[in-house]
Order: sequence, then structure tokens, then C-alpha cells
Amino acid sequence: MNAPIPEQIRDVLAAYDIIPARVHPVKSGLINRTYHVTDVNGPDYILQAVNGMFPPGINLDIDVVTRHLEEAGLLTPRILPARDGMVFHREHSRIWRLFNYISGNIHQQVRHPDLARAAGAMLGRMHGALALLDYELQTSRPGTHDTPRHTRHLEDTLENSKGHDRYDAVKPLGNAILARLEQLPPLPAVAERLVHGDPKISNFIFTGDDRDVKCMVDFDTLARMPVYLEIGDALRSWCNPPGEDTVDGCFSVAHCRAALDGYAGHAGDLLTREEWQAIPQATLTIYLELAARFCADALNEDYFSWDAGRVGSHSEHSEIRARGQLSAATSLQNQFSEFDDAVAKAFYG
Repeated sequence: MNAPIPEQIRDVLAAYDIIPARVHPVKSGLINRTYHVTDVNGPDYILQAVNGMFPPGINLDIDVVTRHLEEAGLLTPRILPARDGMVFHREHSRIWRLFNYISGNIHQQVRHPDLARAAGAMLGRMHGALALLDYELQTSRPGTHDTPRHTRHLEDTLENSKGHDRYDAVKPLGNAILARLEQLPPLPAVAERLVHGDPKISNFIFTGDDRDVKCMVDFDTLARMPVYLEIGDALRSWCNPPGEDTVDGCFSVAHCRAALDGYAGHAGDLLTREEWQAIPQATLTIYLELAARFCADALNEDYFSWDAGRVGSHSEHSEIRARGQLSAATSLQNQFSEFDDAVAKAFYG
């Protein structure tokens, strides 16, 4: 039996001339509140209550970028205008937006290398298309992969959160992450490229047989950054078969080879030698950076969402995720030469 539709959501949908027959929360995603909406007349949509961390202008950027991707021949979610023509709607002190619905499979973890290959191919196609878009983003989130900033944030959190009831459990983990971050060599300075910004596996919609990716979703993180950081962020997600919600993270070279093969087959010529050679170090950096962010959230409990059905508290869930990212980073370091070989083979042959 369907749960009653909240009046707030009915009010928002009315701004789009939609009368909902069914509204179901979508549980994937750590930032925005997302709903699958079915109109009484049949069409399905994705409705989002946008987290306040994103300025309204991000929706204008999403509109421009997804229009470009569509013109380049890629399937992409399109942000739909409200009755007043705006690509977002303000209701009940929140920014809301509506997308067309794209059916398919969504995965929270990559259990087989073929999924990584398909995701790599889509990311390569997207990077190739975005390289042809001459557009300055109206909004940006500086410091998305500012590792020193995330390091300082964890240091400050450990210093200022001593009253937290789980401090003694989290502090040794934080110190271990900081020690590893201190050992990271600097990444090369390269030109920034327009990228998706959050290529984790749950932001890909696969075909029903999982052979291909239909499209990418969730463009709130659009940014200009070194492309090796985007690829490193992708590989840290795709090449950790256990996923983010376990302490037993690991790095799969088989997944990595498949992902790089898929990517290079569509965008290999796009990258310079300096860019592709930095991918292994960038992937390690992202693992440790995300471990630091999850660890800080284990004490601040103010950023990532958490699953009350899985764990007992926000703090505990973020700690599990931090330990998993640190474990995967260790696994990667133990296979660094194999990773280097995989990158060279994919991009240099």
C-alpha cells in the first residue's frame, strides 16, 4: 500500500502542473533528498530537494551542460522548467528541481570488472564531449579536492571535538589518516578541465543487462579541475568491490584495468602524458582525502547522510566509511606497481 504523499511535495509538483499518483523516496545519494514521482497521467520524474550547500545557480549550469551533452549525442537527465519557466522552484524554504526519469540499474558497488569497463567508457565519452563545451560555470565549489584543506579540517576536528562521546574511538583513526596524508607527494600542476565532479558508481545508470551505461546523473558537482582527480575519484569508487559501507575496503587491479581500458578507448587521446601518469597517485590521494572527510564527519555529524537501518548512529556510519577508505588506500599502495603498469598499458600501449 502506497504511503500518503506529503502535502509539501504536492505543493512543489503543482508548480510543474504535475498531479502525483505515487511518490517514492530514492535512498541512494548522500546529499540531496530524492524522490521518484509518477504522474497520474503516466510519465515518471525525479524530484529533488536540493541541499542548501548548493546555490540556486548550479541548476543553470546543469541545464547548459546537459543540453550540450544531449546535442553531442549522449543520453542525459534534463532539468525541467517549472510553470514560470525557471529550472528550479523555491518552496517551503527549499530549492526543488525536477528531471525526466531514466530507467535502468543503479549499483552501490562494483562486483565485476565489466561494470567498471562500462563506467569507464561512459566517463571517457563524457570527458570528450565536455572538452568541446566553451562555458564558464556560474557556480563553483572551490576546494572540492583541496587535500590540504580537508587535512586541516580533520586536524581542527580532532582538536575541537574532545567532548564527543565517541572521541576515543575515532581519534586513533584520525591520527592514522593524518599520518598517511603527510606522506603523500604533490600532484603535478596541469590545466584544469570541465568534469562531472563526482563519478562514483551510483551516479551511473546501467542498461538492464549491465553491459553498458545509459548515462551519468547528479551534476551538482560540476567543476573545473585536473582530470586525473576526476579519474582518481572514479577509480577509488569502481575498484573497491566491497563498497563504501564496510571497513574492509580493498583495491582491485582487475577492476582498474577494465575501467582504464573502457576510458582510454573513448578519451585516451584527450589526456596528456603528465595527466595519465598521475592517475595512480591521484587515486591514492582521493582515498585518503575521503577517509579524512568521513573521519571528521564521525565527530561533527553534519555532512554525510547515514543509514539508521544499518548502524546505530551518524558517527558510527561515518567512522565505518572512513576505515573502509583507509583500508582501500592501503590495498592500493600494496599494488602500486601493478596500477602503474595498467595505466601505461591503457594509455601508451
